Amino acid sequence: MKQSHFFAYLSRLKLINRWPLMRNVRTENVSEHSLQVAMVAHVLAAIKNRKFGGQTNPEHIALLAMYHDTSEVLTGDLPTPVKYFNSQIAQEYKAIEKIAQQKLVDMVPEELQDIFAPFIDESRWSDEEKAIVKQADALCAYLKCLEELSAGNNEFLLAKTRLEKTLQERRSAEMDYFMAVFVPSFHLSLDEISQDSPL
Repeated sequence: MKQSHFFAYLSRLKLINRWPLMRNVRTENVSEHSLQVAMVAHVLAAIKNRKFGGQTNPEHIALLAMYHDTSEVLTGDLPTPVKYFNSQIAQEYKAIEKIAQQKLVDMVPEELQDIFAPFIDESRWSDEEKAIVKQADALCAYLKCLEELSAGNNEFLLAKTRLEKTLQERRSAEMDYFMAVFVPSFHLSLDEISQDSPL
């Protein structure tokens, strides 16, 4: 049997730090970010179905979100101000991401490629799936800003303002629900969120 480097590469996502140009109270790597985005995308899809008549597959969307940044194991995490400095750079970076996604799919044993390609190759995602994963991605970046700001790190003030604009642009009923029900707790200390817990 031919060896595959696919999971050896993916295991290195934990070595890629996000927010590389900013001082962080606690660094965040791409692996842990991907897990949080998967959890948030899952609940957004579930809220959409349960509360707003959606017909999504929350488990499938969670897997898309889990793999949404895997190409960064080959490209690195380019800082947002660089990535979107102008439309030409953004377009070129998208092309690089596409090549990296295909390279990852090609690493998977041929008999398994049809299983992984739909998760890694974003061009196979529906518009609705892309929208939910992008919403979750932006929400998680926003939550990171809240955590840093609550720890006294004002380095994230402008990022928070920029992300509030992004969230407004990607706004949906399920996002509004998430913001109203889940986000306020991110402003609280461990003691405050533990008060109602019997443990």
